[in-house]
Amino acid sequence: MAFSLKQTLKNTLPPSVLAALEPGYRLLEATAAAANQGFPAQGMHVIGVTGTNGKTTTCFMIHRMLVEAGYNVGLMTTVAYGVNDDITSQTEHMTTVSAPLLQQRLAEFRRRNVQWVVLEVTSHALAQHRIFGVPIDIAVMTNVTHEHLDYHKTFERYRAAKIRLFKLARRVGIINADDPSAAVFEQAVPRSLCYGIADGNIRATNITQTASGSRYDVWLMGEMHHIAINMPGEFNIANSLAAVAVGHEVGLSRVQIEHGLAALTGVDGRMTVVDAGQPFSAIVDFAHTPDAFERLLGSVRASTKGKLIVLFGAAGRRDESKRAIQGKIAGRIADELIITEEDDRDIDGQHILTQIAKGAEAAGKTQDTDLFLIHDRAEAIRFAVRRARTARDTVVFLGKGHEKTIERADGTHPWDEITEVRNAIRERQASKKKTAKGKSKRTKDASKPRPKAKDKAKRKKKPTSRHSKRASAS
Repeated sequence: MAFSLKQTLKNTLPPSVLAALEPGYRLLEATAAAANQGFPAQGMHVIGVTGTNGKTTTCFMIHRMLVEAGYNVGLMTTVAYGVNDDITSQTEHMTTVSAPLLQQRLAEFRRRNVQWVVLEVTSHALAQHRIFGVPIDIAVMTNVTHEHLDYHKTFERYRAAKIRLFKLARRVGIINADDPSAAVFEQAVPRSLCYGIADGNIRATNITQTASGSRYDVWLMGEMHHIAINMPGEFNIANSLAAVAVGHEVGLSRVQIEHGLAALTGVDGRMTVVDAGQPFSAIVDFAHTPDAFERLLGSVRASTKGKLIVLFGAAGRRDESKRAIQGKIAGRIADELIITEEDDRDIDGQHILTQIAKGAEAAGKTQDTDLFLIHDRAEAIRFAVRRARTARDTVVFLGKGHEKTIERADGTHPWDEITEVRNAIRERQASKKKTAKGKSKRTKDASKPRPKAKDKAKRKKKPTSRHSKRASAS
């Protein structure tokens, strides 16, 4: 009934009126949903994590750390939801689900005696009151950069939506001190705890980075913490520092914090390395914002000795202004770009590709030389893996990450980026083996000694008589 009313209003009211009514409608929906489930979050401690990038990974780090420490922990993120190790993949194409579904899952958490809930919270969810009725104990901010301006219109409004989470925080706000908006978030909470690589109360020192992860030290509460994480990139050091701050606030020991972070091996679709026996490196990641492109590609560029090949697109019905920006960032950092579909929805896919390409061309890329526009994503992936030549090369696939569907003009279709990449690599490997086998056979045949002229003459049959020819013909 609620859906029917919502559709009726959309079909009959002007957009300006709908925009004015939406907050009230969303608040009413969230209130009814929470009341219907008996306000299930009231008996649990909730950690809300917001930011432009790094939310999901930070949530998984906090969740694993608390589970390893012995707590009963619920998790709700872009990627998955569940309790402890009983985690289910998220199928909804949104980070924070609708208020009714959110409350249903919280009610399930309550039935399973969950003590802590780690909740990924978007600016949309905050603006639309989806988490109304959910008491926030600890609010975490990863970073705030250009995103969702199609919805919020300005960066200031986007940031203000995220600050709402901190105004709800009853206990503490944990803030990335390296972010330019840190001071604004600090003002929104009575007590804050700041972390960072360059600044903050909790700061990483003695950093060592490898292709598979990082190690660093943190001086906290009179003790040196030796942190090891199994996810590469400086941005993941920042994410783990947020988790360290949460662990400290919850009251975990040094050993519990160290062990908990080391126990997380990775997050599906977040810097996921795909190994199908190929010589080059292949990475799948959900990065879909300018800041995420800058951070991730900068990190991968630093560790790539050969060519860096990047495949990505941009979603239809989402912030158009970032398309050329991301094209320019990728064009500046990568050696080759393959631009493809992401989730066109009902928008002309070729138009999206052209918008991205303009940014890439502004960075010096040339179509059909180091910039390729291939709309079909599966075909683009196969093309991308064929462009890699040596073990020094890296191919990065951005934008889809963990998602299990792709939205096109004719509807929603099943999709698994990691599987598509793995299959494309296997196809490439099989083709190369077949080609190598053919070459080997030709070489082997060519190396056989040719018979001498006398031998050839001996093997020639004696000419038959005219009579015998007639007999055989008859």
